[in-house]
Amino acid sequence: MRPFIRAGLVCLALAAIVAATVAPAWAAGETEVTVGSPDGPFSQNKQNEPAVAVDPVHTNVLVAGSNDNIDMEACDAGDPTTCPFTDGVGGSGVYFSFDSGASWTQPTYQGLTARGCLGPAECEPVQGDIGTLPGYDEAGLVSDGDPAVAFGPVPGEDGSFSWENGSRLYYANLTSNLPGAQGFKGFEAIAVSRIDGPAETGLTEEVVADQTNWQAPVIASQQNSALFSDKEQIWADNAESSPFFGNAYVCYAGFGGAFGQGFTPQPLYVVTSTDGGDSWTQKKVTTATNNLNSPHGFGRSGCTVRTDSEGTVYVFVYQFAFSATGSAEGTIQMIRSVNGGATWQRPVDLFTVKDGCEYVEDSIGRCVMDGVGGARDDLMPDPSVDIANGAPSGEDATDQIVLATTEQQALNDERVLFSTSTDGGDTWTDLADVTQEGDRGYYSAPAISPNGTDVWVVYNAFTTPFRESAEGAENDRQLVGVVLHADVAPDGTVGAFTEVHRGASGDARSSSQNNLAAEFLGDYVYAAATREFGAAVWNDVRDGADCPEIDTYRQALHDVAVETGAPTAEPEEPRGVEEFEREHGLDVEQGEDPVAPSVQATCPATFGNSDIFGIAIDDPTP
Repeated sequence: MRPFIRAGLVCLALAAIVAATVAPAWAAGETEVTVGSPDGPFSQNKQNEPAVAVDPVHTNVLVAGSNDNIDMEACDAGDPTTCPFTDGVGGSGVYFSFDSGASWTQPTYQGLTARGCLGPAECEPVQGDIGTLPGYDEAGLVSDGDPAVAFGPVPGEDGSFSWENGSRLYYANLTSNLPGAQGFKGFEAIAVSRIDGPAETGLTEEVVADQTNWQAPVIASQQNSALFSDKEQIWADNAESSPFFGNAYVCYAGFGGAFGQGFTPQPLYVVTSTDGGDSWTQKKVTTATNNLNSPHGFGRSGCTVRTDSEGTVYVFVYQFAFSATGSAEGTIQMIRSVNGGATWQRPVDLFTVKDGCEYVEDSIGRCVMDGVGGARDDLMPDPSVDIANGAPSGEDATDQIVLATTEQQALNDERVLFSTSTDGGDTWTDLADVTQEGDRGYYSAPAISPNGTDVWVVYNAFTTPFRESAEGAENDRQLVGVVLHADVAPDGTVGAFTEVHRGASGDARSSSQNNLAAEFLGDYVYAAATREFGAAVWNDVRDGADCPEIDTYRQALHDVAVETGAPTAEPEEPRGVEEFEREHGLDVEQGEDPVAPSVQATCPATFGNSDIFGIAIDDPTP
């Protein structure tokens, strides 16, 4: 185990980490991950916030998750100017690949669904086909998205872990109580679903198709009546060399206090399971500070958790920039445990990054990336991390850590940044800009092969400048998914990043919040790697259609806000609390409220059609 040493962060010189712009040699091979998603109507065609994981023993088996509205009612059900989330209907989509990411399948299960509610009459959810996690309504719960996925070993009858027992998929997500039920206290909890594949094959199409193979969801967060759990990520210690092999960890932000009144305090929690997810123990790993009048700012969110071959647990998180001091620089922090999550070291500040929310807001008080009525960017600087831990055995681990983030230096100067550590997080290379020319980096994620020879970075980017108007063909917002690759030298030096894939672009105005007031692309992209290939998933709007009537509505919201002097700072509701988006939309002091159009009567059939696309790319320099 490495001793904890920090007498000041030492930054190493990072040789040759630059973004080399070349024509991609692997342009083919991308595929839609959300294959069950219809092209219309809205909001059943809405998917975002992808996650992906690969089974380290059976690398042909991949799983992905997303926020998936496939089972929601259509806008025409009831009031045609509203497109609500349907009470009691889940939103955590799950998808599998059994051919190393070349193709995907989305199982159909049974549960509460409103996909048949197409209008014009209102209707209630019924038992029927669902494309989301099963077992939630039976448990008095609703799966609410924010997907996080990981593979670990299955525990044996004696409680010990071994890959010879099979591979276990963990799927963590936000969850709420089913209307009329009280499965837990508070507003949102973190639930974990699990399904096992046999040791010989791992998960197969036959295994995942059988709903009874899924274990009932377990509430992992330690809830109380004032807790809104949010922005979780999960990991399983998957290297046999680790003394804590088989442990599972979930990090999440715990928003507390009175609902709708600031959510203070707001610590970061980590919950640990040593029995395969049956039970969880919670630790608070940061202070509860959430004070706008403090230099520490609003709080923290967007965590990542990983383990190395020696069992050290690493949690990375973003400390928000918002504060009364006016600082626009937030902080990426690292927190470690060397005893399997029993205790945690104090947070270490790694980097300061500029938060786009301090620079760019549209006039309705919403941090946006691409223009008026645009996609929220309030989690841009969140760190995403991976470690070359040698899974499944740990024998060829280098334990090199790779980190990607994004920041906004200025309007239309958004960057994807990369750093690495070869000494367990004690020292780091300077953040290097790996953004491809012409891209405005939005969200990013890295992956490193288990043996530390290859690094992959995926990001979403806008290729058009910030738009001051929502209306007109000239104000389109082109969104694209990009994948980069770099070789790693034996000493840990990361070479030049080369673009190995660029997806098809589309107009992000075709995406939407359910309340129609703005675009919606979620908060994440994701990557995973094996010794042979890298896999990446991203938000994609290539098959969506812009709706001019919705553009006019969004512009009207903007104009009313300007006329009435609506605040342009952070809205009253805390960021990251998606229940407000669901129930209230934007908190705008409006005079005469603009009226949303009837989506299905006025918009193209594929308005709102956001998808998850992905690709698996063989190591280009084996």
